[in-house]
Amino acid sequence: MYKILVVEDDKSISRLLELELKHEGYIVEVAFTGKEGLEKYEEFKPDVIILDLMLPEIDGIEVADSIRNYDHNVGIIMLTAKSDLPSKIEGLKTGADDYMVKPFEIEELVARIEALLRRLGKHESMKVGNIEMDLEKMEVKVNEKVVNLTLTEFNLLKYFMQNKNVVISKEKLLEEIWGYDDLENINLVEVYINYLRKKLGKEGKKIKTVRGVGYVFKED
Repeated sequence: MYKILVVEDDKSISRLLELELKHEGYIVEVAFTGKEGLEKYEEFKPDVIILDLMLPEIDGIEVADSIRNYDHNVGIIMLTAKSDLPSKIEGLKTGADDYMVKPFEIEELVARIEALLRRLGKHESMKVGNIEMDLEKMEVKVNEKVVNLTLTEFNLLKYFMQNKNVVISKEKLLEEIWGYDDLENINLVEVYINYLRKKLGKEGKKIKTVRGVGYVFKED
């Protein structure tokens, strides 16, 4: 599961990016200042950083420059309200891989993230028991046979595999997979858990109900 760090001081934009990118299946952390961005980069070890140019404390140019001094593998996409050529050149010279001008369409940002991950040659897979997940191909195999999952089912299984042996509440799943923070749609969780269990066959027993709390994906 790819990890994305969003460094953006506008909380409405950072919240939107967090929700949309989580909905796309990414693990997302958010920072609101350049200093916090550098700290979270060290802790989180992201695959891609979405970095605003104008930030409090330390600006995006300096953040990118600091990271590039010792890490050439992380992808950096710079965000800015400035559309002039000198600003673009300045951002790219510091080591940013791509550049987007606000306002932008979230679909375009997602497409650029995917393209950047391909260029960086990042390929990730997971395996728990007899369940194998190829994150690049978005393919799941059980006992070496392909299982056809919807995007939501795929993201749900991915989240479980990433957090195996951890008890997860229905509310947490609703927020992480669907992006909802209210309880009106809480039944979605149970419905999709049942779908997923059926499609995984015997391996579906790994998803266990914890009464009164939620679910746990057991490795054994």
